[in-house]
Amino acid sequence: MSLWPAETQEMAKKLIGRYPDPKSAVMPLLYLAMRQDGYLTEAGMREVASWTGHTPAQVQSVATFYGMFKTERLGDYLVSVCTSISCMLLGGDEVLDAVEDETGVPHGETDAEGLFSVEHVECLGACGGAPAMQVNYELVEGSTPDQARSLCRWLREERPEAVNTDAMQEQFGGRRSFDWAITEDNSAVGPYPAFGPYGTLRRGDT
Repeated sequence: MSLWPAETQEMAKKLIGRYPDPKSAVMPLLYLAMRQDGYLTEAGMREVASWTGHTPAQVQSVATFYGMFKTERLGDYLVSVCTSISCMLLGGDEVLDAVEDETGVPHGETDAEGLFSVEHVECLGACGGAPAMQVNYELVEGSTPDQARSLCRWLREERPEAVNTDAMQEQFGGRRSFDWAITEDNSAVGPYPAFGPYGTLRRGDT
């Protein structure tokens, strides 16, 4: 018997239906488990195993291989700063230092309040807009250390229920890698990728 509520079970069925073999849906279902519990719990990974036909050990091996799957509780806002070569050369380390100082949270940690988690990450695919950072996987390009501090203060003071990449870029970003052209109206509602089938985005927020 599933531990997930009916809404989450329905999402799981739809996600599995996208694949010829339920085992192929393991990664989408891991995101669904994160959305359900806030992070990947042992129970959540066992639940994914039961839906996909994997063993719990196989599911755990996937969950611990990829950095975007989190097995410890996160804050409301996961702030990720790229420190790969392009971003490092253009100030990524200084941006990370500013984020850590402003939030009081070092890389890989979450504050006691459960508001911020901070991490440095490898390439975000925005080298032309370096240094790049993300909040709940929503991209902000070309931020300075001061802008990164302002972003963190805004998150602390305003506590937005959802964060939108275009809105944050306008307020706290700088040079973009290219003209984004299409406005992004959807927003992330938690520290996991915003994607409709996972129930992790809010539509129409800017």
